[in-house]
Amino acid sequence: MNDFFDHLVHEFELPLINPVLIFSLILFIILLSPILLKRLNIPGIIGLIISGVVIGPHGLNILAKSSAVDLFSTIGLLYIMFIAGLELDMNEFKANRNNSLIFGFLTFFIPIAIGYPVCYYVLDYDINASMLTASMFATHTLVAYPIVSRFGISKSKVVAVTVGGTILTDTAVLIILAIITRNSVGNLNAEFWSKLTISLAIFSAIMFLIIPKLARWFFRKLESEKHAHYIFVLSIVFFAAFLAEVAGVEPIIGAFVAGLTLNKLIPPSSALMNRIEFNGNALFIPFFLISVGMIVDVSVILNGDRALIVAGTLTIVALIGKWLAAFIAQIIFKYSKAQRQLIFGLSSSHAAATLAIILVGYKANILDENILNGTIILILITCVVASFATEKAAKQIIIGGEGDSLPKENSNGFSNEHILLPIADIDNIGKHLELAMLIKDKYSPNPVSILSVVPNDKEAEMNILKSKNKLEEFVRQGSSTETKVNIIATIDHNAASGISRTSREIMSDIIIIGWPKKADLMDKLFGEKIEGIISNADKTIFITHLDKPLVSLKRIIIFTPPLVELENGFPTWLFKVIKLAQELSLPIIHYGDAKTQEAIANSIKKAAQNVIISYQEFIEWEDILVLSKNINSEDMIVLVTSRKGAVSYTNALDNVPAKLEKYFDLNNKIIVYPKQHDYNHLSENYEDISRGPISKGIESIGKGIDTIFRLGKGED
Repeated sequence: MNDFFDHLVHEFELPLINPVLIFSLILFIILLSPILLKRLNIPGIIGLIISGVVIGPHGLNILAKSSAVDLFSTIGLLYIMFIAGLELDMNEFKANRNNSLIFGFLTFFIPIAIGYPVCYYVLDYDINASMLTASMFATHTLVAYPIVSRFGISKSKVVAVTVGGTILTDTAVLIILAIITRNSVGNLNAEFWSKLTISLAIFSAIMFLIIPKLARWFFRKLESEKHAHYIFVLSIVFFAAFLAEVAGVEPIIGAFVAGLTLNKLIPPSSALMNRIEFNGNALFIPFFLISVGMIVDVSVILNGDRALIVAGTLTIVALIGKWLAAFIAQIIFKYSKAQRQLIFGLSSSHAAATLAIILVGYKANILDENILNGTIILILITCVVASFATEKAAKQIIIGGEGDSLPKENSNGFSNEHILLPIADIDNIGKHLELAMLIKDKYSPNPVSILSVVPNDKEAEMNILKSKNKLEEFVRQGSSTETKVNIIATIDHNAASGISRTSREIMSDIIIIGWPKKADLMDKLFGEKIEGIISNADKTIFITHLDKPLVSLKRIIIFTPPLVELENGFPTWLFKVIKLAQELSLPIIHYGDAKTQEAIANSIKKAAQNVIISYQEFIEWEDILVLSKNINSEDMIVLVTSRKGAVSYTNALDNVPAKLEKYFDLNNKIIVYPKQHDYNHLSENYEDISRGPISKGIESIGKGIDTIFRLGKGED
């Protein structure tokens, strides 16, 4: 018994050395500190940093710095930078790249312009020490970024500008660090500059030319191996960090570049993105924040007046420099007070890059112990200030309803949408469910409903049970993206009437149907016809052909007939296609008439959507093949058609669906039937148009669709 107690006491000797006990302690801190501090309205990030101070070697010495702690801390820092690059709205970033350059200039030069004279004249350091310390003021680490992500405003233009400026200023500072350290030993020569330039060029070529092609190939070849996707992504992140270090810059730059490289290949609503964010926010990033607290030595303020003066001066200069940069950016870009505070909150925290600079300078005997200790206090204070400022600003932006920062899904008014996904072939339902999860409004309380219609015969009950069992795996697929998937199995004499009836019962807005397969003669004569669904279900219907992985696409091509903007389902399909383009970071090319293009442009502007879209006027629908030279196999084709009798119905599109099937067999395709308008009200711009002459005497647009679907035996 004594041996047992002796062993137990030994295990709890401080600092802890048992890796299992250490990991358990860290997990309890990650679990409890945000929960406890939330009751005090203190951001959870601060709780993690303070916990690190308490348990660290300068606190209660419960946990010592070790290789395991350093490893998880490094992973957490790289994860923050990677997610920042991955979640960056590339369309918003491109639209505001000039603003990012300006803010990067401001947040780089203003802190240096203030910090250098303070260090040189007030703190009495030499030129190298003053310049290195001043450059430290220009850096910042996105410690508060998880707050922005949690509030759902990570894709706002303010965040895009700040993140872009962060990378610019940190890259510039880290290059200055390399220059100053070389200059301190007298090795700043032409060889240094040539090696740095060549290594950065090679790094950029690998990351932006080779890695995207490798990732596309991997995701395409191993489409079903979902767990392998996550391991592949992590491998790319850490390989990029290593390459950046070899190239002469900090690993955090490589992690961010990896995020940019994979940005278009990992949709925000995908299962892979959910796994990346979950693992990072649950484990790796909190570990990093705790490790930041572990380096803080509060006792340094007791080491005499000099240490206290240096620490106070560094902290004040750092906060003033970042606040001035945010204030001037607010004036230049005409931002609101809340947006300015968000910029300040994101850019005011100093941690990884700051510590890297100071430690390198300290080891090279450029900086003394007072600067090192003062910087550690600076890290603690700025992280606390940044967390409070960011959370307060994020709440103000959401409450204030500033359009550019609102979640885009709320701007379209589809907060209660319901998507119905009928199935016949269970083998292909996964891709269509993926599409549904990408275009679904995540603020809608309704699930994606998967429908199976079984024949009304003696085995109906048995078939219902079988259908539900087979569909259970798709409920798990939905849960991987935190999307609720509902299974419906119903009885009807034919699939078309069952789908139409169920769509009305659950009040669905969109029905997604798979592309019919080729069938034999008996199926042609007696199989359920998809046109029955089109005729009986007055919903927006997507008929989809998805052979290729969605992440392999490069553009979305939309074809619309004249007057399609007058259909009741016009905003529904338009914003769903825009949502898909945003998720996949794809540009859109629209072919249609001038009035439709004007309606699309006005709708996008009114809803404040960020999407790259170009317009090509096209009216020669009889000769649609002339466009084949402009369409690549990596393009998704979206054909918007209409039901017989609709205001946009015309026989000019009779053969277009058949031509798409024949000549664009390698492309992913969607045929859209918008919900019809009630025609009681038409725009005054179309007063000269009568519905009668349009519908009278023309053939059904369904003839073209029939050419395809009469070969089918039902929905996919």
